[in-house]
Amino acid sequence: MPTDFHVIGSGLAGTLMALYLAQNHYQVKLYERRPDMRRVTLPAGRSINLALSARGLHALEEVGLKAKVLQQALPMRGRMLHPQHGDTLTFQAYGQPHEYINSISRSYLNTVLLDAAEAAGVDIHFHQRCVGFDFERHQAHMEGPEGPYTLADAPIIGADGAGSALRQALTQRVRVNYHQDYLAHGYKELTIPPDAQGNFQMEPEALHIWPRESFMLIALPNPDKTFTCTLFLPFEGDISFAHLTTESAITAFMETYFHDVPALAPDYVQEFLSNPTGVLSTLRCDPWHVQDQLLLIGDAAHAIVPFFGQGMNAAFEDCTLLMQALKHHTQPGARQGIATAFENFYTQRKPDAEAIADMALENFIEMRDTVADPTFLLHKKVATELERRYPGQFASRYNLVSFQRVPYTEAYARGRQQKALLQELCAGLSHPDQVPAQVDWQHAEALIKQYFAKAPLRS
Repeated sequence: MPTDFHVIGSGLAGTLMALYLAQNHYQVKLYERRPDMRRVTLPAGRSINLALSARGLHALEEVGLKAKVLQQALPMRGRMLHPQHGDTLTFQAYGQPHEYINSISRSYLNTVLLDAAEAAGVDIHFHQRCVGFDFERHQAHMEGPEGPYTLADAPIIGADGAGSALRQALTQRVRVNYHQDYLAHGYKELTIPPDAQGNFQMEPEALHIWPRESFMLIALPNPDKTFTCTLFLPFEGDISFAHLTTESAITAFMETYFHDVPALAPDYVQEFLSNPTGVLSTLRCDPWHVQDQLLLIGDAAHAIVPFFGQGMNAAFEDCTLLMQALKHHTQPGARQGIATAFENFYTQRKPDAEAIADMALENFIEMRDTVADPTFLLHKKVATELERRYPGQFASRYNLVSFQRVPYTEAYARGRQQKALLQELCAGLSHPDQVPAQVDWQHAEALIKQYFAKAPLRS
């Protein structure tokens, strides 16, 4: 039977896209440069756990995997802040009591998707590397164990990640814009093991943050009662990875800035020296597609920094929206309409990809610096109370991004309006403890109507 689509990359986005297509009666072949992760243990690379929220959950529900995935997920109901001095932790809820994000194992999620895609009829080929694309001949160049070959009989969906060979080929064309902005910070992963009784050493229903203004440490819980910690630190400078190359330097740094971590993570020095230091960047490409030949999705099209927990969720939403466009404009077995579907998906999605890229960069500053600022805490407490008192009328930017599916562009715009609203409403207040008693709620309701009445929330 003829192939309707080739999908390059069997990571999270590529496998989900292949599954979506197969469930909608398209014939799909999926290609992956690495071995089958279900059969061999792959070397450590990207973060081992991720934050799964509304957009990703919606996609998993559409392909029938939400319940299964959530069985292995851990709820994170807010941020637990660890101070540099003292032992008093502060919890900041993400939203209302029923609102939380989920810590999920990347490998577990990928395995579930691969099993489901295979069961749905996706033809999966491992050890197959894409090395380029010839737009004149409409074919992808591949390399496998038996040598080079080409794919030319069907449109290609590129989900080959931030280092995408397909994107590289696309950006070599005339009138294709591409920009990669590297963050001055890198990251390194460490582990907090269970205690002697096999239990979590910290509160498991929280994302733990050690904010230190220009750098930070975070920790996400895992089902095996460990925490995966990620240190985000500049590459260069007085406090940087460049100066942390010896056991004594690492020990002094951790004891100074993260005094509670050494007792929680006894192997942190060895892990620090042996684990790789990753880079962080934002990728912007314009356009992501060429006619009905090629379309990029996920990190291949718009990789972002991880500080809003939306990289995977945005990629999964790509799959949802692309599937909608394909169902509207095409039929399985027919090539007609694919170019229109690709173009419509790109036109709709590009502004949202830009918006979440910008919000992710802004959230880095919030997480490492402002989460402990009194003004931030005051505004956050008022915003949470506004959400409780005026559901459907007011929702914080974090709520719109993580717990709803409004377009990222709308969340970004409404976030700017919310900032102005909160500044006006909180004028004269100086401490979060003054909420809600000293807030003028009649004025708050009037401000909500002023700012948002003409723009109801869209899902």
